[in-house]
Amino acid sequence: MIASLSVERVRENLAAVRAEIALAAEQAGRDPGEVELLAAIKYVQSDQLIILAQAGITLVGENRAKQLTERAPVYGSLFAWDFIGALQSKHVRLIVPHVRLIHSLASESARSELERHRDRARPGLAALVEVNLSGETSKGGLSPSELDDFIARCPVPVSGLMTMPPFCEDPERSRPYFRKLAELAAQRGLSTLSMGTSQDFAVAVQEGSTIVRIGTRLYA
Repeated sequence: MIASLSVERVRENLAAVRAEIALAAEQAGRDPGEVELLAAIKYVQSDQLIILAQAGITLVGENRAKQLTERAPVYGSLFAWDFIGALQSKHVRLIVPHVRLIHSLASESARSELERHRDRARPGLAALVEVNLSGETSKGGLSPSELDDFIARCPVPVSGLMTMPPFCEDPERSRPYFRKLAELAAQRGLSTLSMGTSQDFAVAVQEGSTIVRIGTRLYA
């Protein structure tokens, strides 16, 4: 866990990432204001979250339901909260009271639990459907052919799509996956694209990402 953050260092890192987002957006003819920066906090110790807020971070993403249920009631007023981890059906009831957006809806069992517990949900809750574009069995997500039926039966609004390309040091290797996700979203009139992490967010922004999920770049 990350236990000793500095406001000044996080602020510097945040400014650098935002500058790269702005440059990538401008290169693609986009408004940088269209892109949200989400801080992935899986490895950030709870008592360090105040540092992130003081550094100017306003949106965080939690990977684990247990951590979310412990942190959001204590630090909820500091940030907007998203759930970005693999969504297990048994955890749906735990997370929906706290988050504005689920980035990883990708199974029939989770969809069914979301329908069952939607009365517990925070007002305005929406979901992104995770799409597996690489075909890797180790990754969650629906195939593109499953999208339309799944979206039609989703009990909360689906505002967009999310994907995780295969990990690679070269961010250009992620570009085809980001481009394909943007095409799938455009074909369905969906405006939100959660794609891009610390190693490839600039390419993701060039290909249309509206939320980038940044971890290590903020905390190094």
